[in-house]
Amino acid sequence: MDNPTMLTYIQQEQSGLQKVLAAYPQQLDAVLAQAPLTSNHWLILATGSSINAAQSAKLYIQKTADIQVDIEEPYNYANYGRINPDIDLVIGISQSGQSTATVDALTKVVQKNHAYAIAVTSRPGTEISTAATATLDILTGQEMVGYVTLGYNATVLSLMLLGLRSCLKRNKLSVEDEQRELAEFDTIISQAGSTVQKSTHFYQQFATDFSLAPQFTSIGYGAILGTVMEMQTKFTEVVRVPANGFELEAFMHGPYLGAHETHRQFFIETKADPAIMAKAKALKAYEARTTPHIFTISFTGEQPAVNDGQTLQLATIDDELKAPLLAIIPFQVFAWFIAKSKGVNLPHLIFNDFSEIVHNKTAVQDYV
Repeated sequence: MDNPTMLTYIQQEQSGLQKVLAAYPQQLDAVLAQAPLTSNHWLILATGSSINAAQSAKLYIQKTADIQVDIEEPYNYANYGRINPDIDLVIGISQSGQSTATVDALTKVVQKNHAYAIAVTSRPGTEISTAATATLDILTGQEMVGYVTLGYNATVLSLMLLGLRSCLKRNKLSVEDEQRELAEFDTIISQAGSTVQKSTHFYQQFATDFSLAPQFTSIGYGAILGTVMEMQTKFTEVVRVPANGFELEAFMHGPYLGAHETHRQFFIETKADPAIMAKAKALKAYEARTTPHIFTISFTGEQPAVNDGQTLQLATIDDELKAPLLAIIPFQVFAWFIAKSKGVNLPHLIFNDFSEIVHNKTAVQDYV
């Protein structure tokens, strides 16, 4: 592929996710072949977009597989954390396979607990694979731009499917239920391409508004926590203006005081407990008293309570825990186009000596 861009990979998300789904269950069976079937407590080590992907998949894994999932930042965990002696399965996520802290923390847990270690990466054979017992390839290949999109979503799906297959192997799920879950994933993934198109059209409607924004905030609940955190990461990386992602209740405890009339806020609505949805709508109505720049991304199938034209209505997703697979796409699209509108030259690499000096990667990354 000659000179791919961030948008190139965004447009490949539907086919990329279909590839991951098509590899089920063979790829997962190989990864889980020697895994302890009695394990009911997983530890995930990840940072950057990888930890956001883990947060997006966590609640689905916990509910479907009946497994407690802990997620830790690897550098802090390795240097300050207490390794739980009950952890017998640990997952290290690094798309590049060369995230120094993740490799080091994974190695430390394996040495101390003799845990079964799974590396989740787009580059099998790199350092994280060496540190692990088995490798789960997210099947995207290396993204040749420094702002991951396709690989992020492939990581989310791969983790969800890992939880699903583990549940079946532990006799906590019937084959019929497994097939229903896979059919739901297939339906959601089939909407990824149209989600890119609808998000692009929505951006075009509000291009000037978004381009002039001095600050962006996204707010969500449940599994969407990982989505809003990835929005924060992606907007910071490429739009390069203040951007934050908050869990619904967390926003109400301090951050709401930072709202102002030029503040752009995104509310992500998914099907959830009616009390949670009502609370989100109440917050959105309150924030609209301060700023007119309130935007909604909806997966509920409901018509907007206020018909202001500022709602992006996307595919209805009945299982809110699967919504992250589509929920991140609008923010990836917005980040790309807003960056271009602001004149950010993404192909022009900056801070090229960063990894060499601070050693956040085991090798300098080769991006285009």
